[in-house]
Amino acid sequence: MSTRKHTALPKAQTLIEALPWLTRHRGKTVVIKFGGNAMVDEDLKAAFAQDVVFLHHAGLRPVVVHGGGPQISAQLDKQGLVSEFKAGLRVTTPEAMDVVRMVLAGQVQRELVGLLNEHGPLAVGLTGEDAHTITATRHRPLIDGEPVDIGQVGEVTEIDTGAIEALLKDGRIPVVSSIARSQDEGGKGHVYNVNADTAAAALAAALGAETLMVLTDVEGLYEDWPHSDDVISRLTATELEKLIPELSSGMVPKMQGCLHAVRNGVHTARVIDGRVQHAILLEIFTDEGIGTMVVPDELTEPNEGDPA
Repeated sequence: MSTRKHTALPKAQTLIEALPWLTRHRGKTVVIKFGGNAMVDEDLKAAFAQDVVFLHHAGLRPVVVHGGGPQISAQLDKQGLVSEFKAGLRVTTPEAMDVVRMVLAGQVQRELVGLLNEHGPLAVGLTGEDAHTITATRHRPLIDGEPVDIGQVGEVTEIDTGAIEALLKDGRIPVVSSIARSQDEGGKGHVYNVNADTAAAALAAALGAETLMVLTDVEGLYEDWPHSDDVISRLTATELEKLIPELSSGMVPKMQGCLHAVRNGVHTARVIDGRVQHAILLEIFTDEGIGTMVVPDELTEPNEGDPA
């Protein structure tokens, strides 16, 4: 009997360690951008779904936002359409947009909703088109100082949180595909492909979320890559802003999203390693935390309940 008690004790200690975080985060909205290896590895997908459902049952209000780059590229290839990128963004012709819409809303979202709903009648899928959740205008990035047309790629101009708030109030987990309705004059019926990091940050700000969490395929923001693999555990908005011009193209939209979030009312934004099973729970409910946390400039000292 004493041996059984002894072996079970670490489990109790782990649960107790989570208590201050459970108290702090109860009732708070957490926006999670689902991406990277976590989207394509079966074990990581299952662990991600468990984490999100755990947050829900722990009294938090998780909202999941997803893209689907690898799945879109695979489907375009299957249909004989070329994947072309300019300024780090997918050139989205009307034909490519049909594929983007089909893959995001009909494949990736459906699979994720299914995984979450293995744990109960919780998840509801929607795209940014639904109930005018995400509105965008055509994005023309600058290349060598000149604006370039990359097709139906959108820049978020407006968020309507009504549908998401209604789902959260009803005890559901919204799963949002990063497709937006068009605001452009003459763009009636058009939809836009929106970067999922950007969409998640805009939604987090509009919802007044406690936290934005971005899953990626690195440990966090490296201090001196490629010379060192030390991860910056915490930095302010201004510190991040200075670093952005030096970042790799793949990290730029993630970190710009974090910057936008904390400058628009989100308490913390975190980039975490989606290759680690249960990374979300480790970040929110343990003393160590993982990845990189961005805080507003005025929040210079860790609050009780924040990882150090």
